[in-house]
Amino acid sequence: MTKPFYLTTAIDYANGAPHLGHAYEKVLADTIVRFRRMKGEEVHFLTGLDEHGQKVQQNAQKLGIEPQACCDQVAELFQGICKELQISNDDYIRTTQPRHVKVVQEILQKLYDAGEIYKADYKGFYSIRQEQFVLEKDKTPDGKWPELFGEVIEITESNYFFRLAKYQDWLRKYLEDHPDFIFPAFRQKNVVEFLKEPISDLCISRPKERLSWGIELPFDKDFVTYVWFDALTNYYSASLEKQCWPADIHVIGKDILVPPHAVYWPIMLHALGLELPKKIVAHGWWLSAGRKVSKTKTDADADAPKEKTAIELMRELGADAFRYFVMREMNVGQDSEYSEALYLSRYKSDLGNDLGNMVNRVLNMTGNYCGHVLPAATVCEALEQNLRELWEKTERQYQALAADFQFHTALDVLWNFVRELNRYANERAPWKLAKSEDPADRAKMETSLATMAEGLRLVAVAVTPIMPGIAAKIQTLFGIEAAEKFEGNLAWSDILVGKTFGEKAILFPRPDDGKAPKKA
Repeated sequence: MTKPFYLTTAIDYANGAPHLGHAYEKVLADTIVRFRRMKGEEVHFLTGLDEHGQKVQQNAQKLGIEPQACCDQVAELFQGICKELQISNDDYIRTTQPRHVKVVQEILQKLYDAGEIYKADYKGFYSIRQEQFVLEKDKTPDGKWPELFGEVIEITESNYFFRLAKYQDWLRKYLEDHPDFIFPAFRQKNVVEFLKEPISDLCISRPKERLSWGIELPFDKDFVTYVWFDALTNYYSASLEKQCWPADIHVIGKDILVPPHAVYWPIMLHALGLELPKKIVAHGWWLSAGRKVSKTKTDADADAPKEKTAIELMRELGADAFRYFVMREMNVGQDSEYSEALYLSRYKSDLGNDLGNMVNRVLNMTGNYCGHVLPAATVCEALEQNLRELWEKTERQYQALAADFQFHTALDVLWNFVRELNRYANERAPWKLAKSEDPADRAKMETSLATMAEGLRLVAVAVTPIMPGIAAKIQTLFGIEAAEKFEGNLAWSDILVGKTFGEKAILFPRPDDGKAPKKA
């Protein structure tokens, strides 16, 4: 039996509300799997919630509720945003679920029995925010702890350790033998650089007297599992029912690449005798004025004009517009800038003017000149031939770029074709031809409508993985069912001829006209 293509996202931490970074990662992952499905592949798509750890326990204490109740509230928020964004995940794992807890404890026991886990005393520095031990070498040149560590305290305690260091040379060799393990390539080079310095064994436990909210060690009831050892295991524990391990792609943010996903996780799997994931895709951060979007604004920003967040605009202008914006603006692996002005510019120009207006014009003219029934194209002059040839080139480039995660460039290529459709419409000017009584002009008018409609149908099919709602709506307005596969639907055809088109429709209402959609 062939296993499905298995893709995961990082599981979100149950210590806050969803923001642009969370939403982008889900859309990126969803776009990848939708492309796979459109190519006819079976897919298993996992996302979920990381529910254990000190920050969750502390947050629950502040709220005066049990940690599980706190996690339930956060899970509702994250599952809700997935639904709003049209994320097509097949499974949602929560690390408090029995299916996960069982696997974590089995893995711990197996490693312990194999001598890969040992107990030792430890004295050192501990980052409360990151829930990890840190070293003097982690300090900045001025001797301070980096801001990402938050409060760092010095502690002494007994704990259990996983023999991470013994596999350092193996991991370095594995990366040399698998140069495409991490995308983009420069992220893999970062990992190799990290491994040039000696790594320490990994503390994989926390004493219950300090942290009780976690998975209990099966071989010592006085300790719980370190949150990263617990969280990383979700990718494997969730795969067992479908028997789809190894993962084909882990989609994560660059901030959790080193060391969790690129060092801890591969070594854990190797020590267990399990296959490694085939690829890790590490995306960048969304920035606003050079600062990570998820960061809380300071008091100094209080007097600055308040702009709408991407999540607010998504809820105002629809999920498809959000999905287009984040996939068009972010070069996967690099950081990207967010601003309300940039978002609205893409919405009004690319979506409203280029695509939405073109669809509306075709619907309107087909209704006015042809009784809503699309005529056949009977003229094929240079204008039509050039457009067909451009589509063949566009489709090849688009598919190749998408396969290489270059979605921002793929959309640029596709929108070049959309703009050419608009240019063709202006050159043919069917609204002028419709006034003529010359049969030749009538044929050109009908041909132009058929040509524009077919071009838009092809664009709708191609953009389905990125804008599934709008793509389906365009095809429905053109009298056909939404394509579920690329095969047989991306070649120029006359499939729309004779179809009854819908009434004119504003797909992307101006946000200031009071008609902007609330949902996709």
